[in-house]
Amino acid sequence: MVAFLYASVGHGGASGYLALMAIFSITPDVMKPTALLLNLFVSLTSFIQFYRGKHFIWKIFIPLAIASIPMSFVGGLIVMDGAIYKKILGLLLLIPVARFLFFRNFPVSEIKPSSIPLSLLIGSTIGLVSGMIGIGGGIILSPILLLLKWTDQKQTAAISALFIFVNSLSGLGGQLVKGIHFSPDMYSYVAVAFVGGLGGAWLGSLRFKQTVLKNILATALLVAAVKLLLTGA
Repeated sequence: MVAFLYASVGHGGASGYLALMAIFSITPDVMKPTALLLNLFVSLTSFIQFYRGKHFIWKIFIPLAIASIPMSFVGGLIVMDGAIYKKILGLLLLIPVARFLFFRNFPVSEIKPSSIPLSLLIGSTIGLVSGMIGIGGGIILSPILLLLKWTDQKQTAAISALFIFVNSLSGLGGQLVKGIHFSPDMYSYVAVAFVGGLGGAWLGSLRFKQTVLKNILATALLVAAVKLLLTGA
């Protein structure tokens, strides 16, 4: 469900996977690499579908990626205290809640030209945070692109999908350097996420309404965020 819904809007689903793992009290050293690995499969599937729909814009993506990739690697090297990690994750989970509830039909009446200096700043900041937390950064980038009016909904999804993929790969590389731990059930996780992401990306890149399901997912993320912020568990 998480992979399906996130892929339908060009996301890899890391924040959703992290929320689920937080609910079941999985340790951060397992949460981060697991979420990033699942992100790779789902975001790439999503990108291919949106790219085939001719929604991708290279000139907006490139400066964002150039700045984010090295910073994501650096973030992946940073080891955070478990309690602090969960508080930051709890705050970040509020972003996809807002994304699904308030930005799903965000109107963009007039596309504005992007700014390279601002793109570099945005990319580097999101990249660092993404690597530290174990997400691809799409949940942060998407609302920013829409608010700046650089892209419409489907263009945002296409750019976010590839942005998530390269950041997840870079962040995972940083974690590999310091050593990571995967669940023994990883193969089944990847298989389920891949199938869900494939369906969500295909339907989302065309025309698909899933308001009720998105509300359910937003509620689940909100529950996880509150749990992390109030209990730290």
